[in-house]
Amino acid sequence: MKKTISEQVAKRNFPPFQLSRLLKTVFAPEKGQRIAILIDLEKIQDLDGWTFLRYPALSIQHHAYEYFYRPLQDAVLQEFGLLGGDLYAYQITGGSNLDLPDAARALDGRTVSLEKDVYPHYDLILCISTYSATAPLTAFAKRYGFRGATLHGLNQTILNTGLCVNYDEVSEEAEKLRLGMTRAEWIEIDFETAGQSQTLRLHLGGQEAQKSHGLCRGKEPDVANLPAGEVYFVPVGAEGSFPMKYEEGTLGLMRVEKGRITQADFLQGNPETVREHNRKLKSDPVVGELGELGFGTQILPPSGCDIQDEKIRGTLHVATGRSDHLGGSLTPDKFKEKSNASHDDILFSPTKTPEILVTQVRMFREGETKTLIENFEPSDYLNSLLT
Repeated sequence: MKKTISEQVAKRNFPPFQLSRLLKTVFAPEKGQRIAILIDLEKIQDLDGWTFLRYPALSIQHHAYEYFYRPLQDAVLQEFGLLGGDLYAYQITGGSNLDLPDAARALDGRTVSLEKDVYPHYDLILCISTYSATAPLTAFAKRYGFRGATLHGLNQTILNTGLCVNYDEVSEEAEKLRLGMTRAEWIEIDFETAGQSQTLRLHLGGQEAQKSHGLCRGKEPDVANLPAGEVYFVPVGAEGSFPMKYEEGTLGLMRVEKGRITQADFLQGNPETVREHNRKLKSDPVVGELGELGFGTQILPPSGCDIQDEKIRGTLHVATGRSDHLGGSLTPDKFKEKSNASHDDILFSPTKTPEILVTQVRMFREGETKTLIENFEPSDYLNSLLT
């Protein structure tokens, strides 16, 4: 009998987290390369004297210090013959994938420029932050030639599981799933919520599927999003409707035309949340553009943070906003307001959105329709790709 994802997770053992193993697997670092860590703080001056460590609420930044900065200083720099190991703090952006500020704080109390004093002078940059910085850091990597990794929302579950896997195996499985989904013409998603059924169709135009697989070993500038394990597309169009759960729990129904959310209808919760969303959609229409469709590929426990939970096999996400870091054409300059130029994942999973059931996901490819997911479980077709 086929085991569910949760049953497979229950039988899986993860080794303890080791920074050296993660760096070796993801980057294959070379002697003499320089490495740095970025964190975000509400007040960058709280880096001085490690003041931020006094605030228990800053758990992500605590993890950056405890599991990344200290091991680098204690042994990892020497183990790989790396240089640097410096840590810088920039002011928290307040949104997913918004452009990063240029000013940052160094450990010696100086205010430095990320574009002049950091990006050009390091080969490897790890960004451990509250909000995702994958889009802006990818753009900077291409401009300045470094490789990096973004690890936003880092928590103990992620440290104990998603960062402890063998990323060679993750890459191999992601490639098998990618090959079974690439060049799809369209994908349809059926939803049920609040006693209603909805369907969203995303047009893919036969494009090559892409993968987030955690390996960033080449000479070319690149940024890995960790934990990794995802097959994704940049839609060329979409129509239909789908339910969305806002951050504070309100449910809305998104109406989609010509690849964009054009209107949100209130379902339950706080109607003002939906009204505010509609005001933003009207004033800055590209905010509603669907810029990504992604599918998780890994067997992992839910962490309560999207960065890991969207990588779990059987989950899926669509994203609104900028798509330039994924190969799309929506860049920050096309938004009317700079603060709107985010890339926001909308995750559907049994733990994140128990009010929303994804009853079925179908793919049309090479003249055939294949089921990919049913009730948050991968289909027989999807599982067969891994055998």
